[in-house]
Amino acid sequence: MRLDKFLVACGVGSRSQVKTMIKKKQVTVNGKLEMSSKLQINEYEDKIICQGRELLYEKYLYYLLNKPQGVISATEDNHHKTVLDLLDQAARDKEVFPVGRLDIDTHGLLLLTNNGALAHAMLSPKKHVNKTYRANIAGLMTDQDVQLFEEGIALEGITCQPAQLVILERDEEAGTSLVQITIKEGKFHQVKRMVAACGKKVLDLQRLSMGPLILDKELALGQWRRLTESELASLQVFDVEL
Repeated sequence: MRLDKFLVACGVGSRSQVKTMIKKKQVTVNGKLEMSSKLQINEYEDKIICQGRELLYEKYLYYLLNKPQGVISATEDNHHKTVLDLLDQAARDKEVFPVGRLDIDTHGLLLLTNNGALAHAMLSPKKHVNKTYRANIAGLMTDQDVQLFEEGIALEGITCQPAQLVILERDEEAGTSLVQITIKEGKFHQVKRMVAACGKKVLDLQRLSMGPLILDKELALGQWRRLTESELASLQVFDVEL
């Protein structure tokens, strides 16, 4: 791998930024100052130090994003900003992609990675990975709705698996509800369609968690961070190479 590509892959900076670092004599390879960005290195064996920090090559990258509304869960689009546009150059160079999708008007937790095996495992219907949402509802959700969710709501052509509906607040005067919904599937517009089957409408939808991953309250809308070591350890339940 070229030295500049390695530095970009490690998240040090953009291609132009890392070339500047090399020219400014801020990068050493195996203890020797390196001035050529085109140098071929062994990303697994060579010792690369940039600005005093030793860099380790990562085969897979993992991003936890607080997706905002108005951004689509795709890697490219001709009309809308995508979640990949919110990440750094390393994400684009390593070709990360969203694990599942959130609708354009849904916000909250989204995992992005280039680990295809993990994405497949987390999205597999056989794994029954829980996804929890908080929703503002036009209409007053009832105990009967809770029961319908538990039984599995029938939509056009399908019957959803049993889901959990927790009523957090009911505003009788405004005629609205705040609820928490946990599903084990990811069918098209599933939460909105399930609520609609109860005669109500979702006004705002936020994903709080997916499997063991929980939305970081410190992340503002549109912000992201890499997964922590403990979060990566929690993903070992899917029994894939991380």
